Amino acid sequence: MGKLARGVAVIGAGMSKFGAFPDKTTRELFVEAFVEAVKSVDKGIETREIEALFLGNFSNDIFEGQVHTGPLMADLVGITPGPAMRVENACASGGAALRLGILAVASGAHDVVCVAGVEKMTNLETSRVTDVLASAADSVYEFSAGATFPGLYAEIANAHMRKYGTTIEQLRMVGIKNHENGALNPKAQFQSTIRDIMKARAERAKAKGLPAPSWKDEMDFLSDPDANPVIAWPLRLFDCSPITDGAAVVILAAEEVARKFTDTPIHVVGTGQGSDSLALHDREEITSLRAARVAAEKAYKMAGLRPKDIEIAEVHDCFTIAEIVATEDLGFFKPGEGGKAVEEGLTRRNGEKPINTSGGLKAKGHPVGATGVAQVVEIWHQLRGEAGARQVPGVEVGLTHNVGGSGASCTVHIFRR
Repeated sequence: MGKLARGVAVIGAGMSKFGAFPDKTTRELFVEAFVEAVKSVDKGIETREIEALFLGNFSNDIFEGQVHTGPLMADLVGITPGPAMRVENACASGGAALRLGILAVASGAHDVVCVAGVEKMTNLETSRVTDVLASAADSVYEFSAGATFPGLYAEIANAHMRKYGTTIEQLRMVGIKNHENGALNPKAQFQSTIRDIMKARAERAKAKGLPAPSWKDEMDFLSDPDANPVIAWPLRLFDCSPITDGAAVVILAAEEVARKFTDTPIHVVGTGQGSDSLALHDREEITSLRAARVAAEKAYKMAGLRPKDIEIAEVHDCFTIAEIVATEDLGFFKPGEGGKAVEEGLTRRNGEKPINTSGGLKAKGHPVGATGVAQVVEIWHQLRGEAGARQVPGVEVGLTHNVGGSGASCTVHIFRR
């Protein structure tokens, strides 16, 4: 594993609002994110200067009945007749598209490319969305046996709790933290803290003349089976990321041309990707994701950095246990100590290792094909000091970690200002 053949930098980034938008199409979400990314380029950029599009998308064929989305999106914004392609790697589709875009620029094939991710999920009912997502699990041994992703990640959570003593309270602390971050992100699907949600529900009950709930604090609320029902034990509703519509876009340029577009490029210093069996039962262990460890090792080696050098990270918290496992796989904490780190506040915005300042998948939302790109949008803002109320002061090295399925694929990228 060597360095990239030539340097690559992020020169622009944008994203649509994340949420449920019945009145918007995939095309409109993509264009919204693309326009913001183009406007973010400090010295301006013409669409004709963008040579190719790499589009992360999981399942637009089922969600919206439209495939061939690469050239479709490229045509909308004027990237055609340059190459345009859809990249599918389950929930890591965006991260995989990013890696291909980086390699395309590093190889010298292109000087400037657009990497995007988009997903419009709320067209279908929740049960149908669950089935579509579950098609990224092993269709013979898992999906056909009734296993969906809440159940698979519940198995990971149970194993982690048995092996390391990770507690239910630590899982809930991940959700509380990420909702606090999401409350500061104007693009997040949920811009409310858990305490805000408690208060709103109590006021609604009072307005309806019902007995006011007697929750003492967030933990009490999250322990209430009526307010926070079990989805797959030990995971409850607030342990799960939501169904989301949204798009994200970043523009990459070779370092020798990046200064034409901005005086503050964010350099890609490490990229890694790993894979594993789809089915959990084929893995040696399920308290850690081998694909993530491999991807991280490759990215660290390329960057010449170690986990202690990472100052901020966006990790794939599709479920609260996933964030705890991610922080261990990335080497931020020893195996089994991720839950304790959350409890001690180490992953808060003012902690020694801020995790998911955007709100993460849990609060910002999880339009699966867009997630890996949206993580870069947050790191881009943070490293440029433009993250507003959720800004972590003085950060110069950031990381993104994007997982497909229950860990059969993972990309890790490292960025430096």
